[in-house]
Amino acid sequence: MPDLQPDELSRYARHLAIPEFGIEGQRKLRAARVLCIGVGGLGSPISMYLAAAGIGGLGLVDPDVVEITNLQRQILFGQKDLGRKKLDAARDRLADINPHVDIQVYPELFNAANALKIAADYDVIIDGTDNFPTRYLSNDVAVWLRKPNVYGSILRFDGQVGVFAPHLGAPCYRCMCPQPPPPGMVPSCAEGGVLGVLPGLIGTMQALEAIKLITGIGQPLLGKLMHVDTLSMRFRTLTLRRDPTCPVCGENPTITEPIDYQSFCGITAGPLPTVPTMTVHELKELRESGDNHFLLDVREPHEQTISRIDGAVLIPLGELENRTNELPRDKRILVHCKSGGRSARAVSLLRDEGFENVWNISGGIIAWAREIDPSMAEY
Repeated sequence: MPDLQPDELSRYARHLAIPEFGIEGQRKLRAARVLCIGVGGLGSPISMYLAAAGIGGLGLVDPDVVEITNLQRQILFGQKDLGRKKLDAARDRLADINPHVDIQVYPELFNAANALKIAADYDVIIDGTDNFPTRYLSNDVAVWLRKPNVYGSILRFDGQVGVFAPHLGAPCYRCMCPQPPPPGMVPSCAEGGVLGVLPGLIGTMQALEAIKLITGIGQPLLGKLMHVDTLSMRFRTLTLRRDPTCPVCGENPTITEPIDYQSFCGITAGPLPTVPTMTVHELKELRESGDNHFLLDVREPHEQTISRIDGAVLIPLGELENRTNELPRDKRILVHCKSGGRSARAVSLLRDEGFENVWNISGGIIAWAREIDPSMAEY
């Protein structure tokens, strides 16, 4: 393990004063490398606290740029970072927190083609993402490489934290969730919302679990899932068990290399080829021409309070199948959501129900705000 320099002894003085931690715990942190997948709401506190704690190496994976909607919860970034690549801004901020940390950045999607190569050099994998394909991928990679996978998820007011590590006797993520939910069943944070302080709480707990795993102090959440309800401030710890039939960590694994995780989670590359699509400019022309159409908004009610197109009728996607009687069959139906994904599924559903003249608005209300009405709020 590396020795600590004089300025590091001063920097980590409060760690060194803890009898159970001391200089040996700090040296273990200094020797360890952690991979954080995603530097958004969860990745911000994860990376900041690990850097401040003195982790030796920190790998960051994220292909995105900083947007104004990030600033409500992604505390790595500020107003000056808008439009920058997240990893460029993150590297500057983390280097300012602790210049002793070796920061490696991967400005790309964590996918089946690169995941094993990226993760191979790290001791602990932390999942800071918000989508099911990456959760299953990070889990599988961690199992194959025999590395702990520190899991976290957030939505609205609730969060979860757990440590998946079959090589340490704990279950993996697939033992808990053998199959992903159907597409659209669980809203993303963008669709369902998230209280800004919640990722701070959950991400900090993930960083803590990583520190416990590396230093050997305390009892990590191996085989445990902690659920947090912040409205009642109730913490519940659930016990998880390994599934002997698990296709990745079970007795006879059937998945031994990366698969097509998008398809596994039922996510297609884009709208179905048979779904008629219309641009926001074509929608604008129709509205100005007086065309007798029906504009359907399949977002959630709270989304419409942020921004709406005048005249749009709100029927959330989850309710649409039971409310088709509210739709006209003698008009063209134009369907929009936030960015075009939910509306594409809505068009497909309506066509299956016998509606023939149904169109998806490509890009949704975000495209409308950016290309037609810049005064409209984005989210």
